[in-house]
Amino acid sequence: MADEDPEQDETPEPPQRLFTLSEAESVRKDLEPFLVEAIDCRKKLSGLDNDLSAVSARIMMMGGVIVPYEKLSKLRSEHTQLAQTLKSALNRILETGCIVKDLDVGLLDFPAIIDNQDVYLCWKLGEDRIRFYHRQDEGFAGRKPLDPSDPGPGDKVQ
Repeated sequence: MADEDPEQDETPEPPQRLFTLSEAESVRKDLEPFLVEAIDCRKKLSGLDNDLSAVSARIMMMGGVIVPYEKLSKLRSEHTQLAQTLKSALNRILETGCIVKDLDVGLLDFPAIIDNQDVYLCWKLGEDRIRFYHRQDEGFAGRKPLDPSDPGPGDKVQ
């Protein structure tokens, strides 16, 4: 029996979706609630992870004799539910072709072409609209205004 290359069975990735500014803005508005939900779930999951670790440490310190099964079951159930909600929210965002760059601050990138260059239209939660872009080999620090005469008043602080 010959060895088969597992990569041959993989379907190629679909080409990256490219957005116009108006398409990206429309998608951004639709995705904002999902982004907020994903950020919230991630924060809660982090807290639950700490709670589960603390319960596990207490069990080990006590030799496993006194196990708070009810509390442990509730924490695990809540963790599972939050993880599923987070996964669902992220999938909803990613299926549009948008890229989640930083879930801690709510940073989304939308692939686009400006002046024959592959770029990302860049938006951060709290900004009132997409006003920045950067080359795909640059990060957030390389953001440039789409319209140099638009200094960006109207940003909301969250």
